[in-house]
Amino acid sequence: MQEHFDDEYVKMAQARGYRSRAVFKLKEIQDKDQLIKSGMNIIDLGAAPGGWSQFARQLTGRNNKLIALDMLPMEPLNGVDFIQGDFREQAVLDRLHLILEGLPVNLVMSDMAPNMSGNKGVDQPRAIYLGELALDTAKAVLAKNGSFLVKLFHGEGFEAFHLEVQRYFTKVVIRKPKASKSRSNEVYILAKGFK
Repeated sequence: MQEHFDDEYVKMAQARGYRSRAVFKLKEIQDKDQLIKSGMNIIDLGAAPGGWSQFARQLTGRNNKLIALDMLPMEPLNGVDFIQGDFREQAVLDRLHLILEGLPVNLVMSDMAPNMSGNKGVDQPRAIYLGELALDTAKAVLAKNGSFLVKLFHGEGFEAFHLEVQRYFTKVVIRKPKASKSRSNEVYILAKGFK
């Protein structure tokens, strides 16, 4: 716990009024890849506590949709529609489509991770499963040429998932932001140009 509070990114997030240190992972990807642009409609999966939505909202226009989904509650964010629930459920998807009002989705991003048990044999398949759910959502809602950003962990199933993403997007890269703990095998797959 002390390590968390001593973390430079935790301190920076608190100083700048961000909801989580994860903002700096997205910011670094944004600085390098110009992922989020004004005029985009965005879906943020596994959004709580809302750091990614908070950061993305600053970069998109006020008239665009930014929809955050999570099973956990999330404090309201100005300009962000929040749906609490499991996006595998039809009722949640129906609400999502209602909020979108038929507008195209330009980016699906997911910083979801399973509750880690410390057992790789359990954690890795769960993480891959969440990645697959995020990819299924992206395939269902993204407009042509849309983008997808998903957190994953190197390990069993990673290469197969990476290849699967490449089937649906024209450009796929792997990013390891500095804000990711160096000992963590966490990486982000960034995919652009949804086919």
